Amino acid sequence: MLPRLTLVLGGAASGKSAFAEGLVLGSGGAPVYLATAQAHDDEMRAKLRRHRARRGPLWRTVETPHDPGPALGAATAGETVLLDCATMWLSNHLLAGSDPARAEAALVAALEGCAAPVVVVSNEVGLSVVPENALARRFREAQGALNQRLAARAGLVVLVAAGLPLVLKGALP
Repeated sequence: MLPRLTLVLGGAASGKSAFAEGLVLGSGGAPVYLATAQAHDDEMRAKLRRHRARRGPLWRTVETPHDPGPALGAATAGETVLLDCATMWLSNHLLAGSDPARAEAALVAALEGCAAPVVVVSNEVGLSVVPENALARRFREAQGALNQRLAARAGLVVLVAAGLPLVLKGALP
C-alpha cells in the first residue's frame, strides 16, 4: 500500500516516470495521470506521445500545467494519482513569471487535501554544475527547495538512477 504521498526523484531519462507508473499501477487504485508538460515543439510532442503510448488506455489523464489543485481535489479514495512532473510544473511557473513560493504553497495544500494517494515525480537537479545564467540558477534553487519540502512530507521517497530504485525514506510496497 502506498503512503498518502510518495516522491520519486531522478535525473533526466533516469527511468523515474516508468518506475512511478509501476508504483501507481501496483497500488490497486484506478490510475490518474496529472500531466504538467506542455508541448511547445515537435520533440516534446513526440515525447508526450511516447509516454501516453507507454501508459495505455487504462489511465485517466488530466492536463494540468499550472494548477493541479482542482484535479487533486477531485480525486477519490479509489484512485491513485501520478503527478508527472513537479519539475515541469515549476518550470511553467517560473517561465510565466509566477511567484514560486505561492504556487508551491497551493500545490502542497492540494496534495495534503487529496483523498487519493499521490505519487509525485521530480528531477533531482543538484548533481550537476552550477548553471551559467540567473534564471537557471533560480530554477535550480527553487527545484531543490521544492524537492526538500515534498520529501519532508512524503512517506516514501525513492531515487531512480539507470532505472534502478534506491529507497531514501520509507519502504517500497
